[in-house]
Amino acid sequence: MHRRVLPALALICAAGLAATACSDPTAGDAGADDAGQTAVNPTARLDGVKLTMWTAQNTVNAPKQVIDAFEKATGAEVDTQAIPDLYEQNVPTKLASGDRPDLMFWQPSVSTLPFVQPRQNLLTLDGEPWVSELGDTEKSLGVIDGKRYAAIVTSPAMLGVYYNKDVFRQAGIAEKDFPRSYDELLALGHQVADKTDAAAFYEAGGDKWPLQWQMQVQLTDLDRQWWADLNAGRKKWTDPVVVGAIKKYKDKLLDAGLAQKNYRTGTFTGQADALWKGEAGMVLNVTSFQSQLQAKYSTAEIDKRIGWFPVANSSATGLYSPDQTNGVVAFKTGDEKRQDAARQFLAFWLGPDYPDYIKAMKIPSVQPSVPTPGGLPETSKAQVAALPKAIGVFQAKAIVAPDTHLYLADMIFGKKSPQQVAQAIQDQFAQVAKAQGAPGF
Repeated sequence: MHRRVLPALALICAAGLAATACSDPTAGDAGADDAGQTAVNPTARLDGVKLTMWTAQNTVNAPKQVIDAFEKATGAEVDTQAIPDLYEQNVPTKLASGDRPDLMFWQPSVSTLPFVQPRQNLLTLDGEPWVSELGDTEKSLGVIDGKRYAAIVTSPAMLGVYYNKDVFRQAGIAEKDFPRSYDELLALGHQVADKTDAAAFYEAGGDKWPLQWQMQVQLTDLDRQWWADLNAGRKKWTDPVVVGAIKKYKDKLLDAGLAQKNYRTGTFTGQADALWKGEAGMVLNVTSFQSQLQAKYSTAEIDKRIGWFPVANSSATGLYSPDQTNGVVAFKTGDEKRQDAARQFLAFWLGPDYPDYIKAMKIPSVQPSVPTPGGLPETSKAQVAALPKAIGVFQAKAIVAPDTHLYLADMIFGKKSPQQVAQAIQDQFAQVAKAQGAPGF
């Protein structure tokens, strides 16, 4: 899932283990098995063909609609296999043992895709008919060293601010007052805290992973060259701009009383409950927060009570965050019939079945030519509108996604200073980058 990143040790082990797959007889150079591909007929008969698809435990039902439709249309059989948590750790270990599926959900980001050794293990998908149909942001995902290794079947999660409309009304905040920078967001927080009984923000220190978002929003002014220098070892996470973001989160939000009193032990589910009840005015989180609301409340109920707006460090811009269900990869198995069937499955998913799939899942479309289904909450529609101009979170920019949330959790419990948090992030980043063999480390 988007909210997970592998611990440093697990990443290093995964890099080493997955590398052993290079000795597998099916693991040749990319392109050797897929050169000269002809057009795929998405509904061609595949009687007697059986494919396997790996998923995480909590996403085993995510491909159900498309699998049922594909089996009915082609006669193929697709068996889903849930990999035990932690998915992102156990998948590379299984691959290293020689086990591999035909298809698999996998996060299509530059920080996570490499841990399944795409060049050795995956079919390249350049030139597939659905590639040109993707939106611009989706086209940027699933590509390593100029080659496409993942089909993008769902939009990346959007990071932005969910707010309680009643709390905002009590605070005298109208849409014209929505922030155009992180500093203006904090000012909005003071307005909520000063004029209502609600906490300005709900922070989930108990679950830890949402702690990263307040820092992430502040790093959006860093340009492409800064990230390139970071990935080459020329810049570090101890750069003053990163330390400053961590310090601002601590000093200007947490220590300034803009979070709920129990922010050290707050939870993801507690965020939704507090925002819904008006005990908190705002929550900064990704689309899984939206999904949590949709699982409990109707579109009409959500539209009446909850709103959403984008914000970055110096603009009213959202952030996108790739997650595990965005991407599907196809493996080199040495069985050409199954490899061709896997390509056909992806062509079916992103071809004739795609309108039915997104309607069944009640999710936005990744294809501009295929309308997003009706009936979605206004919060979801706002995220769809913000996606084309969204800025990638660091998981989409850095070659390693450090466990920033763990180090920020240490900070909120007084175990690390902002400088020490940045140093811990840098140490992990450099350690894993070196284990990957990244130049400059």
